[in-house]
Amino acid sequence: MDTKKPLVSVRNLKKHFPITGGILQRQIGAVKAVDDVSFDIFKGETLGLVGETGCGKTTVGRTMMRLYEPTSGGIIFDGVDLIALGESDLRKIRQRMQMIFQDPYASLNPRMTVGSIVKAPLDVHTKMNSKEKHDRIQELLDIVGLNPDFVNRYPHEFSGGQRQRIGIARALALEPALIVCDEPISSLDVSIQAQVVNLLEKLQKELGLAYLFIAHDLSMVRHISDRMAVMYLGKIMELADRDSIYLHPVHPYTRALMSAVPIPDPDSTAAHDRILLDGDIPNPKNPPTGCNFNTRCPVAQDRCFVEEPEYREIKENHWTACHFAEVTP
Repeated sequence: MDTKKPLVSVRNLKKHFPITGGILQRQIGAVKAVDDVSFDIFKGETLGLVGETGCGKTTVGRTMMRLYEPTSGGIIFDGVDLIALGESDLRKIRQRMQMIFQDPYASLNPRMTVGSIVKAPLDVHTKMNSKEKHDRIQELLDIVGLNPDFVNRYPHEFSGGQRQRIGIARALALEPALIVCDEPISSLDVSIQAQVVNLLEKLQKELGLAYLFIAHDLSMVRHISDRMAVMYLGKIMELADRDSIYLHPVHPYTRALMSAVPIPDPDSTAAHDRILLDGDIPNPKNPPTGCNFNTRCPVAQDRCFVEEPEYREIKENHWTACHFAEVTP
């Protein structure tokens, strides 16, 4: 997808969750949460991943980290095939891959102090002595904008934004190269969302981090991302740099999403008509034949109901999965 060497290459990734039934609980089907997804993430960049609830965004992030075991596909991190690694080798490389979870209330152990939470990765992955760990914890809390004197406090004593900062400090403890941000701002107040995003951007510049930023808020994703991938029902519909996605989307689903982004001045020439999609996202247990989007697509033709579109590069670094991407208005 680019001449630079990617930090992460995901190829034809699938994650199907089995559906069992009957007395013997045999598999009778599968939920195709992630179905043949491919993308790259480069050092120091942010790839935004957007789509409706239930499209598989979070499953992509967790499978990429091997928190879920993939059904098939390849995940290459800095030249290492993560699929081929055993538990011992995977634990070593996990130092360089961390995750910030969506819910800052559920992702922190309420029985542990802030210091213990941030120290946990250091206990597992390093041979630091007590003083070195203490100094590192103080440094991490300072980096994320928290008072280092809070080390003996518990999560319930903090606001949602402060808890998310604790989660970020924990993710930074081992100096990772990649952080998967799983909707890290969706449960926060709007004013706090901006603070957390600004912190993530600051840390990226200072530490050279790469992010997979999973979110619903399209305006926020445009603000923080270098490139964007749009998912629908387990598949990537379109992937390009953020300005191409926002200003010149080629997939009908992407155009519908972008038309929903509020414009500061509705009377300006930049204002566009809202594209309304009929129906709801289909059940991933039984996706449509052909193109996944054909049940809601305003330009679907006969071919779309029988033939799955190829995920292809229609111009440099702009990928889409649509039979008629070049001719749709």
